Amino acid sequence: MKMFQSRTHNCGELRLANAGEKVTLVGWLENVREVGSNFAFLVLRDFYGTTQVVVETEDMMKLVKTINKESTISVTGLVRERESKNKKQATGEIEVLPESIEILGKCRHNALPFEINKSREADENTRLKYRYLDLRNPAVKQNIVLRCQVVAALRQAMTEHGFLEITTPILTSSSPEGARDYLVPARNHPGKFYALPQAPQQFKQLLMTSGFDRYFQIAPCFRDEDARADRTPGEFYQLDMEMAFASQEDVLSVLEDVLVPVFKKFGKYERVSSAPFRHIPYKEAMERYGSDKPDLRIDLEIQDVTELVQGCGFGPFEGATVKAVAVDDFSQTRKWIDKLVADVEVATANKACWFRLDEQGNLTGGISKFLGDCKEALAEKLSLKPGSFVCLAAGKKSAAQKTAGVIRKLMGTRLPGHFDQEQYAFCWIVDFPMYELGEESGELEFCHNPFSMPQGGMATLKEAENNLEKALAINANQYDLVCNGYETASGAVRNHDPEIMVKAFELVGLGEENVKAKFPAMYNAFTYGAPPHAGAAPGVDRMIMLLTGEESIREVITFPMNKNAQDLMMDAPSAVEQKQLDDVHIKLNVD
Repeated sequence: MKMFQSRTHNCGELRLANAGEKVTLVGWLENVREVGSNFAFLVLRDFYGTTQVVVETEDMMKLVKTINKESTISVTGLVRERESKNKKQATGEIEVLPESIEILGKCRHNALPFEINKSREADENTRLKYRYLDLRNPAVKQNIVLRCQVVAALRQAMTEHGFLEITTPILTSSSPEGARDYLVPARNHPGKFYALPQAPQQFKQLLMTSGFDRYFQIAPCFRDEDARADRTPGEFYQLDMEMAFASQEDVLSVLEDVLVPVFKKFGKYERVSSAPFRHIPYKEAMERYGSDKPDLRIDLEIQDVTELVQGCGFGPFEGATVKAVAVDDFSQTRKWIDKLVADVEVATANKACWFRLDEQGNLTGGISKFLGDCKEALAEKLSLKPGSFVCLAAGKKSAAQKTAGVIRKLMGTRLPGHFDQEQYAFCWIVDFPMYELGEESGELEFCHNPFSMPQGGMATLKEAENNLEKALAINANQYDLVCNGYETASGAVRNHDPEIMVKAFELVGLGEENVKAKFPAMYNAFTYGAPPHAGAAPGVDRMIMLLTGEESIREVITFPMNKNAQDLMMDAPSAVEQKQLDDVHIKLNVD
């Protein structure tokens, strides 16, 4: 790599072949180790690596003693072979004997908030406040480098598949996308607001209506929602894509072509699911795994034992759906079981129960005293053997499924032999329900994306008019890509027919005027001959988190917010001056 005039080489490239050369290096003074009054070892670090510098004169030592660690310096000197070589360091066979050292940028702090190379051990809020120091840690920086490489690979792959990268507006109108909008007051339009896009959903569909065939962008998305380990508050990025005259299989095939090579090249694990990925209908996923984002690295499955345990005398089972997860060769202690049950309750707010089959084949422990009459049926259904353990969840169907899903995950990851961790296990979850009953309203609501095409089209919607049961049975042409228990992408075949769109909204109590008011551009555009189209949007941040094996998504974002959606480094959000509020016609009411 050709260097600029300020340096002849970087701190990661000098080798034994460079011995005898006069070089100039620049970087941060990472460490100083004094050995006697006139002898010291310096470690110089830049973006590319580290180089050892050896000070051997009294004058040079006087200068070094005035330089705080993490100051930027320039070192000019002679490369020579090291007596004591460091095979773990790329430049470990050489060192530089300096003729001159110049301070380029002085660190004015004797003590740092944390040791740079151990910054990941520091408190997270401290790391975020001093993120510019945290990023000097090569281990932290490498995640950002990988992110750049992955985004470049995604762009190249999408371009090779015939997609055009097109940017869409950031200032737009508010629309119901399922999360709170970030609003921006419009100075020249008192009382009105722009919204930052939760996703480029409408714009990419309008591009298809405009005659573009294949669109993508690495799109910023803004949602005012709470943080999770796998979701950052405020903003995130996704590989947004859309295809005209395309089916569900067209979209899935393209994403498989694009993502498998990226995961194989950049992933922490060598094994990646081969395309085509397995397709699992939503209802099957909930029945077998208790989740619409199952971790297929776990070999345990959920089974329904509702009919077998009715009338057994255990109160929580009566009239409830009962799900079970069973394992053989169980040798864990009662303490282990109690922690499992407690952790399930913390995660779900629902209680789990259990029983065992001892080595003589007798039911024991937990709720075993209630299950004597069910023993044979349970043993046959769950394929129980002496030494088996069964954990159960009961309640309304959805609650029992989700609780059993947590049981499956905790048992699978904690018990030996049931979790094949070092792989990327992909699947498509398909056939999502179009509608659901709102938990608060009790009324019919869209389950996910209102822009999805209902399976069966207009005929299915007409059959469901005034028939709640049929409406809840409608599936959408919607699909999620799941990897290792995380939703990695979401997409759908879009509803491009304005008549079908109006009918779909009528079922949730919204008429044509509501559709026109909420989605005026898209509704009107579809009346001018819209092509069938479909798309998806893999999350870039979550993808990088999976590739690196990080447990927190903040580790792969250059300047992340904390869990409370605060940028501690930039002190955002922050108060603004009254004049700024007056300019945008806003009066605060924060009492």
